[in-house]
Amino acid sequence: MDRITDHLGRRFTSLRVSLTAACNYACTYCVPNGKRLQAASNELGVDDLLKAVGWLIETAGIEKLRITGGEPLVSSQFDGFLGGLQSLPLKEVSITTNGQLLKDKAPLIIDSGIRRVNISLDTLNALKFRQIARGGDLEMVIAGIDAMLAAGLKVKVNMVPLARSNGDEILSLLDFCLDRRIELRYIELMRMGHLLGSQDFDRDFIPMDQILEQIGQKYSYERTTAPYNATAVRFKIHNRGVFGIIPNESEPFCQSCTRLRLSSNGHLYGCLSNSRSYDIRELLQGPKEEGLPELHGLLVKALADKKLAFQGETTVMKFIGG
Repeated sequence: MDRITDHLGRRFTSLRVSLTAACNYACTYCVPNGKRLQAASNELGVDDLLKAVGWLIETAGIEKLRITGGEPLVSSQFDGFLGGLQSLPLKEVSITTNGQLLKDKAPLIIDSGIRRVNISLDTLNALKFRQIARGGDLEMVIAGIDAMLAAGLKVKVNMVPLARSNGDEILSLLDFCLDRRIELRYIELMRMGHLLGSQDFDRDFIPMDQILEQIGQKYSYERTTAPYNATAVRFKIHNRGVFGIIPNESEPFCQSCTRLRLSSNGHLYGCLSNSRSYDIRELLQGPKEEGLPELHGLLVKALADKKLAFQGETTVMKFIGG
């Protein structure tokens, strides 16, 4: 079956799978009211999730997969899904997690052969941590980071700088990561969910040039090369390490985006700036020879949904796999 490609040469090679919409945090930039997100109705079981991944590998040419949520480690599907992925022909499997349950899951993750974990950490201040995440414990996250490093896994830390809360920790969190040979990635606040069209976005948004200005007060850095379809702009600090910025607003990467998202309730999303989705639950129940052509048609539509620049959307990120 021919690979699906659009007029810019974009195709789907990277899949983000949301195991659940549920999360044990209620981060201020994700949900507006402090209420933790719950599991979606009719979330796919492990067998259907693995079948969907297998069919997407065959139909779209998926090469890399990231396990996301919500918070994937709270899902009862996590252990079985992680184990099932080992039999699929993927070049890379990684996890994005808030790290709260990471230490408990460390033996399973290490034994699975996964080599990379992305951990969300917005502050090193315990009080501020609870104010931003509205839950959780900072020490548990750091313990999870240490467990991954001790096992030799590659760790990346994701920080969302916010002008009214953690914007003064851009340097301190960078030092924390550089000391541990961790690549810190600053993620520009996104116009998603309740932040679309909100004054809160304008009040909290810190653009890439301001992040770099703070870093430049202490370090000299130079921009380095990154893969064609990378989300992050990467910078090197001589003899110290590397950091990145995901410049959703300042320097969108949409024209080289290769990402496809599968929500926990079986919907495919081709673009974060487009709320359109395609339900594949029913086709997964039929025979493969009928399902693959139908899936191919849906993927053509999903690829056509991709924008040329990030515009934001009303969709909540946690529902569609970050």
